[in-house]
Amino acid sequence: MSDNERVNSPVSTAELERRWAAVRAAMAAAKIDVLVMQNNNDFMGGYVKYFTDIPATNGYPLTAVFPRDDMATMIGQGPFGHDQALAGGTDGIRRGVKRLMSSPSFTPVGYTREYDAELAGKALAPYAKATIGLLGTSQMPHAFVDHLKRGPLAGATFVEASELVDNIRAVKSAEEIAGHRKSCAMQDAMMKEVFAKIRPGLRDQEVVAIARGVAASWGSEQGWYMAASAPIGVSAPMAPPHLQNRVIGEGDQFCVLLENSGPGGYYTELGRTCVLGKASQEMKDEFAFVLEAREFALSLLKEGASCAAIGGEFNAFMRKNGRPEEKRVFCHSQGYDMVERPLMRHDETMKIGANMVVACHPTYVTARTYSWICDNFLIGAAAPARMHAFPETITELG
Repeated sequence: MSDNERVNSPVSTAELERRWAAVRAAMAAAKIDVLVMQNNNDFMGGYVKYFTDIPATNGYPLTAVFPRDDMATMIGQGPFGHDQALAGGTDGIRRGVKRLMSSPSFTPVGYTREYDAELAGKALAPYAKATIGLLGTSQMPHAFVDHLKRGPLAGATFVEASELVDNIRAVKSAEEIAGHRKSCAMQDAMMKEVFAKIRPGLRDQEVVAIARGVAASWGSEQGWYMAASAPIGVSAPMAPPHLQNRVIGEGDQFCVLLENSGPGGYYTELGRTCVLGKASQEMKDEFAFVLEAREFALSLLKEGASCAAIGGEFNAFMRKNGRPEEKRVFCHSQGYDMVERPLMRHDETMKIGANMVVACHPTYVTARTYSWICDNFLIGAAAPARMHAFPETITELG
């Protein structure tokens, strides 16, 4: 465990060592000498966090160079010229890191686009003729990768290594599962507080602020909160903060998605609808079908099942019952990323494995209703086990 009192809910050093060992074994099998990753946020930028227990934040690039046979190098926001050797990777914060470099680069400032890449090139100097694996290329700036592939590293072989790591981090350890359970308990408390304090006259964003306050008290560092209100009989799809200015009226419905990380940075998500009065029979009927659709989806989440096939079977079920197909994603894994592989849809190549933590949220919109539910489940030998405890119902407050 980190011995620095400033670290919020650190992962244990034993857990980090488990991850490092698993990845290094996979690197050896794939003949990859070193991994390079760069993230700039802690919503969907979890590779660096997975290897170092340090999140990327605020749009600042955070780069890690992870060799198969040595400790890591980290590059982050800071002054020009900072190049510090760390004592055996034991500074209490940057465990497993032997070298820390920085540059004052900023993504909106175009002329700094190669600053971090130049430092990464220095860290990669011993690997000029080696095989370099890139993690999360969908998140890496073109300028960063282009710079690495030119100059001193032109003789190296670059490969996409995301699949290698994704298959490892999708299966959670006991410690990671415990972290997800804390996140679920936090969101149960958040939802309970929101429904206890919501009232006519508040704006959607003021209700969301109640949830944010509870999250902060639990040690949550980041999150995304979607919400919307509307009169009964008007569809109210959840909306981002920019669209949360509506004033809630007597008898309105209110839906909210709590999609934040809990202590330690593990994401889960809980979504429900309440009514400041009584729900219509139409809302109740559609919600009953949502529960049926979710149970069908969960019945498909078995070890070894193809995620692509699950996506197809779910949409066939929706068509058969006269409801809209899911064109985005109705079920996906979570970890340090709010949305993490595998996804249950046609383009996913992974299969379901034991000890995956997935969010399942069948959702569809009609002219008069927004029907949905969202909870996390742990994949096991038997049926997936729900990790949240909040009631699976439309909450009537009138």
